[in-house]
Amino acid sequence: MKRNLILLALLWISIMPTFAQDEATATEEEAVTEEEKGPWKKGAVLGLNFAQTYLQNWQGGGQTAISGTALANLFANYQKDRWSWESSFNAAYGLTRLGDNSVPFQKTDDRVEINSKVGRTWKQEQLSWTGSFTFRTQWDAGYDYSVNPSPLISDPFAPAYILLGLGIDYKPSEDFSLYISPLTNKTTIVDNQRLADAGAFGVTAATFDPVTGMKLQDGEIILYEVGGFLKLAYSRELMKNVKFSTRADFFSNYLNNPLNIDINWETLIAMKINDFLSASITTHLIYDDDIRFEVDRNDDGVVDGSGPRTQFKEVFSLGIQYQF
Repeated sequence: MKRNLILLALLWISIMPTFAQDEATATEEEAVTEEEKGPWKKGAVLGLNFAQTYLQNWQGGGQTAISGTALANLFANYQKDRWSWESSFNAAYGLTRLGDNSVPFQKTDDRVEINSKVGRTWKQEQLSWTGSFTFRTQWDAGYDYSVNPSPLISDPFAPAYILLGLGIDYKPSEDFSLYISPLTNKTTIVDNQRLADAGAFGVTAATFDPVTGMKLQDGEIILYEVGGFLKLAYSRELMKNVKFSTRADFFSNYLNNPLNIDINWETLIAMKINDFLSASITTHLIYDDDIRFEVDRNDDGVVDGSGPRTQFKEVFSLGIQYQF
């Protein structure tokens, strides 16, 4: 309950700018200038994707399957004189069920991300001093279904990431921005003691008595890092009703392996079929030097080490989408 209340509070903070403006009285038929529209620009995209397959005595093989994904993207941007404030909330949650699997539904997508950026431009309008805030976590618990019984490998706020930074934002157009912060704090939260004791997501693991196996000290639930941060964002309409957008974050920890850069890269191709139907292709690549995976270094079938690995996800979806 505590974690759900915190998520709701962060969601309110992220969309608060949408309510912090005067009501407009202009009708749709009236032509208004940018000044008359006010300093705020806001909008949202809500989507629901669904897929289903039924097989009976199907000689070609396969499994009956049902899956669905819900998504929400909201933004509110403020621009007046030399000040700007950009905020966004992005979330998704997806489930699937394959055949008569003993696990009724398995998670296919789960993310919560809040971004907020406040800036003041220089004499050159393309550059601004900027403070940024990013928060990432997930809605639901995650399990490793390749193992039976499936162990818990993640949870809401386990992990959660908070990035706070000061830097310079270069924005030559509405389609492209480059944010560079030489001083950024990255906080990793693992609010699940069992995962923290195992040292998941880079936190300090618990200490155990080597003879009895008794836990002597709990694992840390918070990891603080200080480093440099760079963020690229680009979007473009490739053709009518087809839009491409990509965003990449890079973080280097000054105090521990600064050359091992954490990467978070997302790409989206959105295709609008009509006012409500849409299709999309998304990819998500993550490399985090603090997230360790068990590995078999000599391919003998025995796990003999651990290390960071590149994580990649690709999703194609077709469904209902509403934009306002």
